[in-house]
Amino acid sequence: MKIELNKISIREVIAGFKDSAEEGVVAYSGKLDVRPKYQREFVYKDKQRDAVLDTIKKGFPLNVMYWMVREDGGYEVLDGQQRTISIGQYVNGDFSINDRFFHNLVKEEQDRIMDYELMIYFCEGTDTERLDWFRTINIAGEKLTDQELRNAVYTGPWLSDAKLKFSKSNCAAYLLANDGGALLTGSPIRQEYLETALSWINNTEVADYMAKHQHDKNANELWEYFQNVIEWVRKTFPNHRKEMASVIWGELYNQYKGKKLDAKKLEAEVSRLMQDDDVTKKSGIYPYVLTKQERHLSIRAFNDKMKREGYERQKGICPHCKSENKKKKWEIEEMEADHITPWHEGGKTTAENCQMLCKDDNRRKSGK
Repeated sequence: MKIELNKISIREVIAGFKDSAEEGVVAYSGKLDVRPKYQREFVYKDKQRDAVLDTIKKGFPLNVMYWMVREDGGYEVLDGQQRTISIGQYVNGDFSINDRFFHNLVKEEQDRIMDYELMIYFCEGTDTERLDWFRTINIAGEKLTDQELRNAVYTGPWLSDAKLKFSKSNCAAYLLANDGGALLTGSPIRQEYLETALSWINNTEVADYMAKHQHDKNANELWEYFQNVIEWVRKTFPNHRKEMASVIWGELYNQYKGKKLDAKKLEAEVSRLMQDDDVTKKSGIYPYVLTKQERHLSIRAFNDKMKREGYERQKGICPHCKSENKKKKWEIEEMEADHITPWHEGGKTTAENCQMLCKDDNRRKSGK
């Protein structure tokens, strides 16, 4: 990893400063992406913003910034985005401090700001080196998300197109996933829609997919995949419920997209389980009706009162113990609660359906 410290005046850094909102922010005579297209919007509060300018006016040291050196010779701000935008907006006259805009300052005051030198590290290295380094320095201020860190590494035409589709307010992915009811949580601006789609298409290996496709001309493969997932979900589970936004749909699509599914039968089972008080994780109903794995549901556990009733009823004897332990009395702490009639056979989490088994028998019975 190559890290080089540079002192660059504010005058040079904000030359050509242009804030185009979601279309991005550029500076340094067009060579610096302060905020690339469709990354998160400016988040500093007025007090934080004003503190940056106050530090500069007094000539106090400002925290160092980090720029990534791109393959095309340009730069991208990794750390220092909010400070740079604060400075650029103030010099542009977008806000005042103590009722004084930049143009209200005398020339000496203006020059003091413009000649102030920023401490900026230029960072170069392999993808892995840069990601590791970026995570190390991402420790203060408005932190970057994991996906924003990856975006800083895998720049190129593929990422630009992916951001257009997944990282803009009311972008195509957002509109598609929310047409008829939300199927995803999170914010496109914070790169959460892009990260979700990447995680789905490549079995959670997000960085691996981005590395492979970094120099592709577009992100059509990812976009087509995302559309297929949403279409499959709407067809398989046509009745929308708010819990659907928390389901990892890509994993289910990858596993079941080629199988014939009866949407009416699935809906009937979903409806029944939504009314079951023992199911504490309602979003888990959707993977459960396909996989039949009860772990998705977080079945309600027996409370201490139910356990005590079962223990006293059995007089501390485990009904499943082998002959040599048949009459052994266990302490309640040595036993675990279990459904007499299994939950999937209609058994409820009630005192009447609670039996206490010794830990060995309970774990052997449940396959733990």
